[in-house]
Amino acid sequence: MNPFKPTLFILFTTFILTAGNIQLDFPYFTTTNTATNITFIGDSSLRNRFVSLTKSTTFSTGSIIYNKPISLFDILTNTTSSFSTMFSFSITNPNNPTSFGDGIAFFLSPNNISSLSSSSSASTFGLPTNFVAVEFDTRFDRRFNDPNENHIGFNIDTLNSMKIVDPIYNGIDLKSGNTITSWIDYKTDVNSLSVFLSYSPIKPRDPILFVTVDLSEYFRGNDGVYVGFSASAEKSTELHQIQSWSFYTVGFEPARPRLRSHNVSDNSVTVSTGNEVHVNASRPHSRSHSFSSKKRFGLGFAVAGPVLFCVVFSLLGYYSFMKWKGVRKCTLKNFGTGFVAYPREFNYRELKSATREFHPSRIVGHGSFGTVYKAFFISSGTIAAVKRSRHSHEGKAEFHSELSIIAGLRHKNLVQLLGWCVEKGELLLVYDFMPNGSLDKMLYKEPERGKLLSWSHRVNIVVGLASVLVYLHQECEQRVIHRDIKTANVLLDGNFNPRLGDFGLAKLMDHDKSPVSTLTAGTMGYLAPEYLQYGKATDKTDVFSYGVVVLEVACGKRPIEREGTKMVNLVDWVWGLYSEGKIIEAVDKRLNGEFEEEEMKKVLMLGLSCANPDSAERPTMRRVLQILNNEAVPFTVPKVKPCLTFSSDLPLTIDEIVSDVDDGEGEEFNTSQSMCEIKIEG
Repeated sequence: MNPFKPTLFILFTTFILTAGNIQLDFPYFTTTNTATNITFIGDSSLRNRFVSLTKSTTFSTGSIIYNKPISLFDILTNTTSSFSTMFSFSITNPNNPTSFGDGIAFFLSPNNISSLSSSSSASTFGLPTNFVAVEFDTRFDRRFNDPNENHIGFNIDTLNSMKIVDPIYNGIDLKSGNTITSWIDYKTDVNSLSVFLSYSPIKPRDPILFVTVDLSEYFRGNDGVYVGFSASAEKSTELHQIQSWSFYTVGFEPARPRLRSHNVSDNSVTVSTGNEVHVNASRPHSRSHSFSSKKRFGLGFAVAGPVLFCVVFSLLGYYSFMKWKGVRKCTLKNFGTGFVAYPREFNYRELKSATREFHPSRIVGHGSFGTVYKAFFISSGTIAAVKRSRHSHEGKAEFHSELSIIAGLRHKNLVQLLGWCVEKGELLLVYDFMPNGSLDKMLYKEPERGKLLSWSHRVNIVVGLASVLVYLHQECEQRVIHRDIKTANVLLDGNFNPRLGDFGLAKLMDHDKSPVSTLTAGTMGYLAPEYLQYGKATDKTDVFSYGVVVLEVACGKRPIEREGTKMVNLVDWVWGLYSEGKIIEAVDKRLNGEFEEEEMKKVLMLGLSCANPDSAERPTMRRVLQILNNEAVPFTVPKVKPCLTFSSDLPLTIDEIVSDVDDGEGEEFNTSQSMCEIKIEG
């Protein structure tokens, strides 16, 4: 391990101290939640809701540390606390992919902040004098007996690791540039430290590194330890980022009860357990051999009351159970028989605890039928997204639709369903958590996030979304029509790969069957003209929506936006520029010309091809993917946007529907609400 080896310090947004337990939760980093909690040392900084420990310059070193010491030893009970931590990180070198720095280290140290700051030099790669650390090393250094440039080690007060493993045997390359999640668990009852590692946010069953070690002496006599990370790049421009972090202690084992001698009767004993004292004293009394009528009545009521309560409670419980059983039975029937893997049924109490009782601070978005919460499962150290349905008939229908459809789908560009729950009158779905949120937030809220999607990321999103739609339309046993393709339903994982989600409006359809009329459902601006008119969902209506998303990604504009007093349709606007031979002017100005012009033109023209008002002229998604992969020639797009005539009028014109969005005079128009959810009888 190199002395320049990077070490990262991560701080927590939530600080909870209850019943001897501490929990720190930092799902992402902002200026607000790091100002009073984190000390940034060296080149470390806050970027795009991530903590960046190093800069893209050589000899860069940085650390961050949680400001308050954490107690891991209890003097009263003479016990050490167990602890667990989970964090997601990435190690990349965009300037020179073949050159790497030293890696990342998670550590605990009894040293105070001032000594940590003074010791954060390249010669010690940010580690204090005394430390317990787990290193994720990406540099081969003979001075520290490193086996190679890709290893994980456990260290105490020295850079020579006590135990080392190579994660490549588990398929993990620390220098891959992918987001990696690590779990570190220390169990004081068995004196063991385990390290788990995965590209997925799901905790593996077996640890990648296991060490038998007693840390009680290390923590004994200290007021607390400081927790953090550090990193350095030496001669490389390697970047080290922490994307999320959580840390919690399991608590202290109570001391055995101690008997104390007091001048009391034999029935009186004082028991001291930890910090609590319970006294059970019995006083001498005389027994009465007769009761008054009032006493008899009181005794009878005392006996009958609880019995009556138990009977009523049992009846209500039975009624609730049967009602829940009926909903659950209906849910199970929706699975069918041909699914790859049966999703897990979660316990309601577990989901409630993981979302802090569905606290508003855990809300990360809204799906087609309810609210989405971020859930942290302490027992497994994993993070997930929990979608909670609205209490309505429509909510139940969309819950069953999404559960029954997505449970049987498997594709790298789909949000993975982890499980479900039907309990306490709630309908809940559990998904993989996507740390970069939805595509629309990345496109339109970048100034506050400080992150601009690069052109390479945008192309990857367009290709990935096309790939999953090919799977849904042509490669599934039954064709799946999503019916709600939009940027809000495209989620981004830690590497900005697209994951299509929200199948609440999706429909299954046999490949050889024609579409039937249904309810027109979706979001204005993404709906194909024939779908609005006839209410018939087909694969070509999904293609139209995909085309709008492609134009959004390239242009950085919403499908319908207000410009002054007018509402501008994105497809019309881009087609107008194309008619004038100026289609390149539609490109998102925030890209500052950092794109290949021919590739950009191809993507813009592809978006117009898919958004053609004439469904017969739209390409299939397979053809779209072939065009993007340069395996097919792009479609010819007419210079003038085609016009269609329908046999009957819509219940509302497009202008009338859109005008409903801004019905408050004098109020500032919010472009984030410039699209309305509609349902029109077909």
